[in-house]
Amino acid sequence: MKQINKLKITLFTIGVISLTGCNKIKDFGNTNVNPGDISTPATYAILTGVEAGIANWAINGNGQIWIQYFAESQYPGTGLYAIPRFGFAGNYTGQLLNLRTIIQANNNPDEVAVARILTQYIYWNMTDQWGDIPYSQALQGIIPVYDKQMDIYKGIITELKAAKSQFVNSGSLKGDILNNGNITKWKKFANTIRLVMALRLSKKYPGASEYAATEFKAALADGVIDNNGDNTQLVYPGGNFKNPYFINHESNRDDGEAQTIYNILNGFGDGRRAAFGSSNTAVPFGISEADINDWIKNNVNWARALADNQRLETSPVVLMNASQAYLARAEAADRGWTTEDAGAMLQQGVNASFAQWNLSAPPASYFTQTGVVLGAPGTNLKQIATQRYLAAFPDGQQGWSEWRRTGFPVLGVAPAPINPAHVTIPRRYTYSQGEKDLNPAGLAGAITNLPGGDLQESRVWWDQ
Repeated sequence: MKQINKLKITLFTIGVISLTGCNKIKDFGNTNVNPGDISTPATYAILTGVEAGIANWAINGNGQIWIQYFAESQYPGTGLYAIPRFGFAGNYTGQLLNLRTIIQANNNPDEVAVARILTQYIYWNMTDQWGDIPYSQALQGIIPVYDKQMDIYKGIITELKAAKSQFVNSGSLKGDILNNGNITKWKKFANTIRLVMALRLSKKYPGASEYAATEFKAALADGVIDNNGDNTQLVYPGGNFKNPYFINHESNRDDGEAQTIYNILNGFGDGRRAAFGSSNTAVPFGISEADINDWIKNNVNWARALADNQRLETSPVVLMNASQAYLARAEAADRGWTTEDAGAMLQQGVNASFAQWNLSAPPASYFTQTGVVLGAPGTNLKQIATQRYLAAFPDGQQGWSEWRRTGFPVLGVAPAPINPAHVTIPRRYTYSQGEKDLNPAGLAGAITNLPGGDLQESRVWWDQ
């Protein structure tokens, strides 16, 4: 009780000072001013800090395992469909709040535009993971509503257009470690996000004159990533700032290259096998802890995720690349949304993917084999989606989202799921206990938009 009373007195004192003591404090002049303090935030340094952690969205370890890019080599749980206990509150108080600081405390339009783009990139990934989230009222000092995913998607696309138009290319963009101050690359990044987002809405707006196709064509006309030199990626310098896959390998916490993706590559005679794993002994997916422990002991040369030369401490992590853009264009053409040649777009997308991994382009025969060659327009989703799955590797976020949307490639489920109530590949993250405690009213509305309720098997809006 005494501690509580002391706390009340302390809080009361702080309140009294804040309400009545301002004039008295300023009477002391600069006596209490620390000349070493920075009174105005160095927004370029904040930008660097945000960008230093942005690659975590592209990694998404759960997504990598669920869609069988990777297989757990020890302590399996994710691949056995254990329910992840992730909350999104830290995203608001961390990266999003820092980006808001840049936007509000800055008169450099290029830096503000970059912060706006990154803000929408984060919201896009969040809504694809959970579904409805706070968006329109977020970071306003109130308990926010949960926006419907439909409104979030349209809001993000609108904001990306506005941010792209804000650039003046003054040459004063500092702190940018993703595109090194290149405004053209930032515009292409924003437009490519719009392109991919628009195609992600194909279940909701399938027609060639509907919202998704209209926005797709607008993004394409604005200029998207069309060569690997314009890929948006985080390049690690090494030393104190190392590639996260290298760190995992260095500490013996590697995941393995899953047999699923290895078998797809092998079936096509695909040269990307040389980049995606460290050996040809791919790791079985979704088996029990006892079984994977035995398997690892008996296969000491098991394939670590990524070849040794692809997970150096200085290797980049790619957020958005030319191959994804070309393959999205291939699907849009196949759907009749554009007049581009679907086959040509697919070939450029595959070639860009090989080049991204520093591999020679595949031979012409690669594109004529069953499973790759395209048929009549409107019948090629499986072939194109399978190539998107391969080209997104190891981006667990984009690969997982595209697999959810298209259903390709067809993936088997884990042989040894932990809980018999959860035996299928998760399609979203469940909401955290913190949201249930702090924003029950907002959360209740969000859950009503999920067929089946707040389950990891429930489908977010665009996946329905």
